[in-house]
Amino acid sequence: QVQLVESGGGLVQAGGSLRLSCDVFGRSFITNTMGWFRQAPGKEREVVASIRWTGTTYYADSVKGRFTISRHSVMNLLYLEMNSLKPEDTAVYFCAATASRTSDAYEYWGQGTQVTVSS
Repeated sequence: QVQLVESGGGLVQAGGSLRLSCDVFGRSFITNTMGWFRQAPGKEREVVASIRWTGTTYYADSVKGRFTISRHSVMNLLYLEMNSLKPEDTAVYFCAATASRTSDAYEYWGQGTQVTVSS
């Protein structure tokens, strides 16, 4: 059974920082693309950042320069370092993984962790 578990969310004031973690159980995603998504109230789920097995990263324009995605393969962890947080970053954040190294579709998802940024 594959399970992705996010942690690290919480309430923070604008300008503050949070570090989200995603622990993966059941299989290794070392060769898979992994990413962070978020869903704000009344909004569609959107990609925040992703990282390929090669180390190549992608960031949404809205978070470039503020967020950093990284992975620790040995510990089977995915991280999202969030700095200079803004109220518009408020959302439920999800980690996800593709099914294989050749897949572009995210098939495995965590349950989400709430991030709330106060103004």
